[in-house]
Amino acid sequence: MRGIFSYLFIILLTASMHVCGQSIMPEAGSLHTIGESSNLERKGRTVRYDLYVRDTIVNFTGKRKKAIAINGSIPAPALYFNEGDTAEIYVHNEMKVETSIHWHGLLLPNQYDGVPYLTTQPIAAGTTHKFHFPLIQNGTYWYHSHTRLQEQSGMHGALIIRKSVPDQEREYTILLSDWTDMKPTEVQRRLHNQSDWFAIKKGSTQSYAEAARVGHFGTKLKNEWKRMAAMDVSDVYYEKFMINGKPLQNVQNLKGGDKVRLRVINGSASTYFWLTYSGGKITVVANDGKDVEHVEVDRLIVGVSETYDVILTIPKNMKYEFLATSEDRTSTTSVWLGEGMEMPAKKLPGLNYFSGMSMMNKMMSRKGNMKEMKMTNQIMDMNKIMYPETAMNKKMPMDMSEDKLHMGHSMLEMMPKNDSSSLVTLNYSMLKANTDTELPKWPTRILNFELTGNMNRYVWTINNKTVSETDKILIKRGENIRIIMVNNTMMRHPMHLHGHFFRVLNGQGKYSPLKTVLDIMPMETDTIEFAASESGDWFFHCHILYHMMSGMGRVFSYENSPPNREVLDPVQSYKKIKSDDRTIYPLAKIGVESSGSDGYVIFANTRYRFSTEWRIGFNKKDGWETESHLGRYVGKMQWLFPYIGWDFRKRTIDPTERNIFGQSVDEGQNIFGQENSKNFRQVFHLGLQYTLPLLIVADASVDHTGNVRFQLLREDIPFSKRLRMSFMVNTDKEYMAGFRYIITKSFSLSTHYDSDMGYGGGITITY
Repeated sequence: MRGIFSYLFIILLTASMHVCGQSIMPEAGSLHTIGESSNLERKGRTVRYDLYVRDTIVNFTGKRKKAIAINGSIPAPALYFNEGDTAEIYVHNEMKVETSIHWHGLLLPNQYDGVPYLTTQPIAAGTTHKFHFPLIQNGTYWYHSHTRLQEQSGMHGALIIRKSVPDQEREYTILLSDWTDMKPTEVQRRLHNQSDWFAIKKGSTQSYAEAARVGHFGTKLKNEWKRMAAMDVSDVYYEKFMINGKPLQNVQNLKGGDKVRLRVINGSASTYFWLTYSGGKITVVANDGKDVEHVEVDRLIVGVSETYDVILTIPKNMKYEFLATSEDRTSTTSVWLGEGMEMPAKKLPGLNYFSGMSMMNKMMSRKGNMKEMKMTNQIMDMNKIMYPETAMNKKMPMDMSEDKLHMGHSMLEMMPKNDSSSLVTLNYSMLKANTDTELPKWPTRILNFELTGNMNRYVWTINNKTVSETDKILIKRGENIRIIMVNNTMMRHPMHLHGHFFRVLNGQGKYSPLKTVLDIMPMETDTIEFAASESGDWFFHCHILYHMMSGMGRVFSYENSPPNREVLDPVQSYKKIKSDDRTIYPLAKIGVESSGSDGYVIFANTRYRFSTEWRIGFNKKDGWETESHLGRYVGKMQWLFPYIGWDFRKRTIDPTERNIFGQSVDEGQNIFGQENSKNFRQVFHLGLQYTLPLLIVADASVDHTGNVRFQLLREDIPFSKRLRMSFMVNTDKEYMAGFRYIITKSFSLSTHYDSDMGYGGGITITY
């Protein structure tokens, strides 16, 4: 009798957990063997999850910060299914703003893909959305918000679909993430406003003083001569990197000889991770949910949104570290496997940024284009020049001529080969599917995508156009789409296709691997192809969150698709999609010094900029001046900026006053012999700004009275890590030079000399 009651109790408990939206599946981070739960053994079920999205407060760094949790946790709970199940997922939005969930890597009906306004209605505040779709695949996947920047705030979780005939290894799910205490909207704004604060925090500034200290002063000058800002391998400074929401994890109950499958998911917003293991080789067995032939490596880099299944062996009865290091090597997160004495993984040393800068100087033309290189599938990692731990850094000569670098294949021969004494690093050419992946015998359509953009203004595009500047790409069901991608930027881009697997043409023929994310490195040309077998609209975009929001993406749209009942007004909905990269970002710099106040306020987006600057003297005779410009950036590198503007000025001049050169401050004429309007000016003007070598901005304008002015200026010249210089000189015989020492992201000590107001010292506030 007692057994019957126990059985009934278990049934009631299971039902109550099901209704409450809790899973009786193992959570991410729990070590288990397939078949531990009887729930996992059933096939063809409808598996229900209830996900409650709520605002919350977290403390990952000693500071309380706002975040978004699902079912009270960050990351969100792991969802477990079997291949052949039907997913029934209810998303309850308990926030005051809309949200969404995208099921990354899943093949599912278009209406459930989860991109708000494109495939699925946004989940309005206080409402519930039901997702119901069959699971026709297996593997390691994940889910995340596709609304604005919510993914950065914690809305991401693992999604595991087990095989109908399961693997036998014990397994552990790892979701990697990055955390910033800064509001994601503030991160995005600072990226678009060329803030150097993230580089200061990461220790990756490349100032003149730092360049001189390591013998690369000439490298720095050449870099700026080619109009390039300091290089970096990642954009954002993060306070924490985590595995399953914690900096460290421990997996016990493992002994020498055991094998464990790690399901590794890079759920970060913008961080690549190096993966290394103190217990020996890493065996890669799956990528983006698809099995591949086993390949042993010493390390691999997992791109943003990629997933890898790897098998590790526990060598002895000790505790071994599986270490994830951010690509910029600012910090790490790890999981310890086993019990006993700790065997730490070797930490990766810091990057040699000036070596990378020297290489990029050779690769980049003065027009801002990357020179053509025959590189593909990560076979040649140009960033190797910055890795102190590799033979590349020791063997590759730094005085290679640009002719040699331009030869492509000859450079490949110069790169050291993997041998018994060097690290074996995974690249895409090593991935081989274990089944035939050839596409149907359909007509093939070829698309050419050039990944374009620049760090100076944080613009990221395809073929120099953002999503909002293009139409949808129409494709037909029953054709194969081949995309040839050239990365003409200095950043890696993890390009993700929704709703489809694509083949990576990597030399493996009919066994080319299937993926949903392609990490394309700088200067690479990679080719992917997929069978157009669906319907509706599908997003293709860079999965670095801030690149996607800047417009690096396209929408593939199947012709003659039936209406999507989730998109009630397709025209207005697509306008919402386009609004992301049209966002206007404010910037302000306000100086308050002993001689007066000067500064500016700017409102800008990808192409347009409106700015107002001012100078106000605290001495009455110094008067005031304000000048405003409205214009549009032109060209891929955005070095050209035509504008219209207006200039108002009122000042009282003492004819006996002299500047530092002993000249009268009121000389009556500019250098063109035209009337000098330094005392009083009310004019409208047309102008043109152009970025010259050394990042000096040349500004030529003519006002409605016919007066011409030419000006040279540059801000934030990096003398040292925190010391910045600026200068300005123009044909009205005005000039300025100043210094600013950065204390915090918003506060600097400053001093400058102005030909109108003289010397001053004080503070500068930056927003």
